[in-house]
Amino acid sequence: MAIVFVLVALLVLAVVVTANWYVWRRLFRDTTRGPGLTRRAGALLIAGGWALAITALVAERSGAPFWLQQTLAWPGFLWLALSIYLLLAVLAGELVRPLLRRFLERRDRSRTDPGTTSTVSPAAPLNTEKTPHIPATSDEATAPPQTGVGAAAPGVAAAAAAQAASRGGATASATESHPRTDPTPDAPEATPQLLTPTGTTDTTPAPPTGPSRRLFVSRVVAGAAAAAAVGTVGYGTYGVLRGPKVRRVTVPLAKLPRAAHGFRIAVVSDVHLGPVLGRGFAQTVVDTINATQPDLIAVVGDLVDGSVKDLGPAAAPLAGLKARHGSYFVTGNHEYFSGAEQWVEEVRSLGINPLENARRELPYFDLAGVNDIAGEEEGQGPDFARALGDRDTARACVLLAHQPVQIHDAVEHGVDLQLSGHTHGGQLWPGNLIASAANPTLAGLERYGDTQLYVSRGAGAWGPPTRVGAPSDITLIELASKQA
Repeated sequence: MAIVFVLVALLVLAVVVTANWYVWRRLFRDTTRGPGLTRRAGALLIAGGWALAITALVAERSGAPFWLQQTLAWPGFLWLALSIYLLLAVLAGELVRPLLRRFLERRDRSRTDPGTTSTVSPAAPLNTEKTPHIPATSDEATAPPQTGVGAAAPGVAAAAAAQAASRGGATASATESHPRTDPTPDAPEATPQLLTPTGTTDTTPAPPTGPSRRLFVSRVVAGAAAAAAVGTVGYGTYGVLRGPKVRRVTVPLAKLPRAAHGFRIAVVSDVHLGPVLGRGFAQTVVDTINATQPDLIAVVGDLVDGSVKDLGPAAAPLAGLKARHGSYFVTGNHEYFSGAEQWVEEVRSLGINPLENARRELPYFDLAGVNDIAGEEEGQGPDFARALGDRDTARACVLLAHQPVQIHDAVEHGVDLQLSGHTHGGQLWPGNLIASAANPTLAGLERYGDTQLYVSRGAGAWGPPTRVGAPSDITLIELASKQA
């Protein structure tokens, strides 16, 4: 087992190193003419970013001084998000790169090839008859070569002069029998072109500019990739810091009495108070929940990432939660990383009722809660029999359970509705693909037999305070009685 773990770790490390080398190559090596400051700065940026990210994760889990956690968290966690989208943007650039090169090649070709090979104006047709030899006067022999339409190339005149000199006499001008003909006023001026010794037009294209073109394309694609990655992470971070939006969902329950029709439950999960999201964010969550005027508030796990000592002040605004039938809490896996027993007592002191494998009989339905699966390592795992075993099955039952995978036990115990979180909706696209594979429901409402499961995307974020393709939410569940 240990060997398998080591091999997997080495494979992951190799993938990460290769991916970062590829990003460095495309963003820094391919955009410079040779080794220098830019390449060294790029290597330092990537290596330093990962060093900060790893140090931030270790500091949070090891209980390092809270000020150190806060110092490392922002740059370290944001680098995690930025590195993902730099890689994705550079990969997308591979599709753009050949298209841009082809466009530039066509543009350069159109500039070097005007599309015509004629060297004679239409007003002066080419005379293909052999021109008789006419001796030239001394003035004509020394006259400078003519230029313009129909004029002989300098190379041709030089060759003729050399041949005449070898025979000891002057040679007639190559252009005397064909005097220069000015183009007609309506005809465009011809572009001077080079004639070969045989009298044909030289249409050889200009020397290729491949290296310069490749450098230009690399810089354009790299700049666009960097801008896209920074913009994506910036917008996703703004969405989290702005606070969650309210999502409203109606859930019909067959056993719900008519008097409970319209009962409102505010569901909040995955707040993740920690070194990044603190007291101000907690107050935003409380204000958003209270504005919905719920009948009951359900906090379904992953409230914090840190100890009561460090985060007690950040969680203090939760005492302001207001609901007619109270607020309830169940643990998530991150509570067991942060001292679950201490946090259970802390939320109780804030006026929130913990449900540790327990059930409350409310006027219209039963409300139950089970511990998270992560508690099994501490002997505090979920106990469905204890929470649901002796209840009246004729009454509707709503279960609070942090992880969606607990739905299978809920179905066996006749639960009508399970409220969960944990998935974050994937948080960072394409993380939703991984989260979907690991959970029966990624987000939203689904039915499993007679049991319905609702999964919230969560109010906060873990690691990078960033969401892409999975906006944060607080859900207002409105129960509907089929008897109404």
